[in-house]
Amino acid sequence: MNLRTKIFFGGIVLLLVVGGATFFVFDNTKRSRAAEYTPQVNPADFTTQITNKYFALPVGKKLTYETTQQGRVTERIEIEILRETMTIEGVETVVYLDKEYKNGQLVEETRDYLAQHKNGDVWYFGEDVNNYWNGMLLHHSGSFLHGKDGAKAGIWMKAEQRVGDSYRQEFYVGNAEDMRDTVATGETVSTKSGTYTDCVKVYDWTPLEKNSREHKYHCPQVGALVLTEDLETGSRSELVNVVLP
Repeated sequence: MNLRTKIFFGGIVLLLVVGGATFFVFDNTKRSRAAEYTPQVNPADFTTQITNKYFALPVGKKLTYETTQQGRVTERIEIEILRETMTIEGVETVVYLDKEYKNGQLVEETRDYLAQHKNGDVWYFGEDVNNYWNGMLLHHSGSFLHGKDGAKAGIWMKAEQRVGDSYRQEFYVGNAEDMRDTVATGETVSTKSGTYTDCVKVYDWTPLEKNSREHKYHCPQVGALVLTEDLETGSRSELVNVVLP
């Protein structure tokens, strides 16, 4: 084997060693982060009767949100609480069907799985996601289920709101890591659908996307989200219709 060949193969070996070491470090980092978050889930502590005053989900409730830019509706979100349930790791959950339309075309359909803890907190146990483009199903990116492939449940909405609280809404390393911080309580919010009082203002973000930052306002008059402010684009998504069962 001549010198040039030895150098070539030496380079290949070095790349394999470095690549393997990088993967090992990355994998260990993921394992370490996952080990730091250990939510305690006892199925007996949960119910499908979701009565949280900021996020009440009776079967049959429907919510519609619209984002308007330059007088034109560019995004529409339709939500419905289905009669069916989904059991995940022994916890029976409510199915929260969320359909997102952009410029009149369906781009995402999500089935979120939620249950209420005995202390009133609403927990998020996963989601099945269908992503569409031009009417065709593309992929299921964003999907996760508590207990599968290391994914863990998080809290969607706390019952007791304290400014400064920060908590995970979901945890699936590298795929679903939404966070929520409580910013203010007792807020008054005005939208097209009305004026709401005693609202909680939260800050939603994820370390996976630098440009994903939102303020959201949940209000007890409707037990739901009434306004989302996108901190990157400045757009507002407002509640425009509520149908109660």
